[in-house]
Formats: sequence, C-alpha cells, structure tokens
Amino acid sequence: MLTTVRTADTLQRFLRQAEATPDAPAVADGTTRLTYRELAETGAAVAAELAAAGVAPGSLVGLSVTRGWRAIAGMIGIWRHGCAYVPVDPAYPQRRRAYIAADAGFSHLIVDGGAGLAVEAAANPKAQQLPANLAYVIYTSGSTGDPKGVLVRHDNIEALLRSAEDLLPAGPGDAATVFHSYCFDFSVWEIWRPLTTGGQCVLVPTAVSADADSFAQLLARERITLLSLVPSVFANLVGALRADPVALPDLREVVFGGEAIDLNVIKDWYRLGVAPNARLINMYGITETTVHVTVRPLDPAGVDAFTGSGTPIGVPLPHLTVAVLDDDGRPVPPGRSGEMYVSGGGVSSGYLGRPDLTAQRFGTHPEVGPGIWYRTGDLARRDPDGELVYLGRRDAQVQLRGFRVELGEIEAALTELPEVAGAGTVVAPNRQGEPVLVAYYVPAVPDLSPGRLRAALGERLPGYMVPGRFVPVDRLPVTPEGKLDRKALAAIGEAR
Repeated sequence: MLTTVRTADTLQRFLRQAEATPDAPAVADGTTRLTYRELAETGAAVAAELAAAGVAPGSLVGLSVTRGWRAIAGMIGIWRHGCAYVPVDPAYPQRRRAYIAADAGFSHLIVDGGAGLAVEAAANPKAQQLPANLAYVIYTSGSTGDPKGVLVRHDNIEALLRSAEDLLPAGPGDAATVFHSYCFDFSVWEIWRPLTTGGQCVLVPTAVSADADSFAQLLARERITLLSLVPSVFANLVGALRADPVALPDLREVVFGGEAIDLNVIKDWYRLGVAPNARLINMYGITETTVHVTVRPLDPAGVDAFTGSGTPIGVPLPHLTVAVLDDDGRPVPPGRSGEMYVSGGGVSSGYLGRPDLTAQRFGTHPEVGPGIWYRTGDLARRDPDGELVYLGRRDAQVQLRGFRVELGEIEAALTELPEVAGAGTVVAPNRQGEPVLVAYYVPAVPDLSPGRLRAALGERLPGYMVPGRFVPVDRLPVTPEGKLDRKALAAIGEAR
C-alpha cells in the first residue's frame, strides 16, 4: 500500500488516485509506460533520496532531466519532501543553466541517473526567503537581460484546477498530451489535470513534437482526448492534416494558450472534420497568474461571428477577476483599450529575490477591488457582451511558441558581444507565414556573419530565443523620444 503524506492538495489528490486505481495507466512517454502505483513509488524514492542528502523541507530543488516520465516523477518526489522545484532544461546553454542555479541558490538538483533519477549537490547554494506552500519557481525572460523566477504556490495550482472542473471536466479514461517543456508553465495544466482525476499523461517525444505528421499519428494511436497547444503548433498540425487527414474520433477538447490565435486556422480545422467530437477553447494566461486566466469557447458559429481586430479570450475563470484600466488606473468603458490587471486565487507571490520588481507588478488597487492585483502589460478591450478581446503587449514582450520572450533580453545578449554596436529585435512572419524572431544589428567589425551571432547567442540563450534571421543595418531607427522604433525595424525587413 502507498502511504499518503500530508502535503499540498494537488499532490494529495494524485496520491489518493494512486491508492484508488494503482494499476491504471498514469504516464507514457514513447519508451516507458508507468501505472499510478509505479509513478507514486518512483516519486517516493526521490523524496527518500532528498531526505538522505540532507535537503531541508521548504527549500528549492533544481529539476534538470530529459523530457519524459522522469520530470513528473521528480516533481512528485520534490513535493513529497515538502520542497519546490526549479526547472532547468539540460538543453539550455551552460551560461543560462548556471545563472538559474546561482539565482535560485538551490543546494541540490534532480538529474537523470542510469535507469532512473539521482540527487546531486549544487554549487554555491544560498538561503532564500520563500513563501509558504511554494510549488515551483519558473524562470521567464527578463527585459533587463536576466531571466526572473516566478514564485507559484500549491494553492495557486489547486485554485486553477478546481476552477476549471465544472467548465472543462476531466476524469478516468482521458488521455492528455504533455506537449510542452516542464520549463513552460502550460505543462502544469497538462500534467496535473489528468493525474488528479484518474487520467493518463502522454508526453510527446521531442522528435514527434517537431513533426506535425508524426504528431497527428500519435494523437490517433494514443486515442488522445485532451489536447493543449500553442496556436502556432496547432496551425502546423492543421496544415499536416489538410495534406494527409487522420481521423481523431476520441479527441473531445483542444485548449489553446500562450499565443494569439489565428481564427482562419480554426475555421480550417472545422472544415477538415477530422475530430467531430472536439470542442475548441481559447485560454489566455500568464506565468505570474498560474497558467490560465480566461476561457472562451471557439465554436464554429462564434468564430464566424467574431469581427474586428484582436483575439477573443472570453471571461475570467471563476477564481479570478480581470480589470481593464487606463494609464491612471481607472476602468475603461466597453470598447476602449486598456491594460489588464488580474486578481484572485491564481496570483503568485511575485519574483524570487526581486522585491523591487514584485512591487512594480503586484499591488493593491482598492478602487477596483480587494486583494493583490497583477499588472499584466497586456492590452485588451471588453466587447458589448462583456467578453475580453486581447490586443497585444504594451511593451517589448512577445509570446512565441508558448514561451514569453522579452525582446530586450535578446538585445542585451547581442550587445554584450564586442562585435555588435547595437541591436533591435522584432517578430515577423517567415516564408511559411509562421512568426519568427528577427534581429537587426549594427556591426562593430567588418564581415560579421549571422552564423557567428547565432552561435554566440546559442551559448547564452535557450534555443527558442535565438533569432531565426539576422539583418545588418547601418543604424537603428529611433522614435522622437529616442526609443528603439520597432515598427521602423519591421519596415526595413519588409523592404528587403
């Protein structure tokens, strides 16, 4: 028998599920399949190793393993020991891995070890002031050039899962994809929604995630019922199904997040008719507010009826409140653009070791409502029915393939190079119409090749932040206020 430990609600629900259905399938990752009992026991073994290594409950533990079942077992073990995990993708450049380890200051980390997991001591641990009930610290791109760690509690996760239960029920018999990296918080939704309700997680192998045809075959073969994707990946899937249709009769739900959606792609999906039982849902969200904030069904009639600019993102989930405010912090009337502020059970505890930045983005607004409000930096308007329409960022932050990217971090990495006198970055479509990062740079030396820049950034930034194109310019355009003019940069690219 498995012994349920006293710990966070989400983990307790998983452990109770393991007690109730120990032989039910829990995880599949292309090479390995584990039952609930096996997954729970593997997590318990990790917790025991952490205890033997002298890791203090209530501290941070790094999680640096290859994609697959080990990541989930590591989370379970870290949580069972009463700690919070800090994901550090082993594929990240060494410089970024070292930065996260130093900034988080964890004393130990979970790594791949033979057929299972191992606990390693980390260099230069440090004491941290951490909120109670902390679940994980995910690092997001930083506008100053350094990523920042977001402090998310167990009650934040549980508020999300409980809030979604009635709107988007899941249960035994469901098979849910885990398409995204455990360094991206979309994975929290993908993993714990099925594992707390008796379903199965199917982790998509890296090679399959990069091949839309293989991905479509996996959806059919594994009889996937719950699919979560960023819109750009969904567009690739639709393209593959258009060329070679695959019947997906088991699919009953597709949840979007992480990027603005293209409604034309949604219309193409419905025209294909490969998944007649699938319901499509758009869910806007942010790491600082725990994965998802709003929900908006994308049924055929609603998609056809939507007109105007922006992306429909619907209404807040029951555990959250969204206010749309002007620059003076006052609510704007319906139809007017403003910045979204979020309050409620999903709002995290701010940034690790960054009280100044936490104070800038998390604060009280009693004139709008009680509690702590997170300032999103995202623009939106309310339509006449009260639903929210996403209009984009008000700063230099973008969403690309689900990852939040501060363009300033890329520019800072470029200008650190002695061969670069200045840099600016935008997002523009490639020849296939997919959004890619384009870096414009002022060379400080002759014959500076894009290959040299790509290699240098690859040593400093994760792959999703390395621009797909590098364009040399004599100077960077600026606005009358002296700021980088990104619209003018994009125009340079269009002219070429």
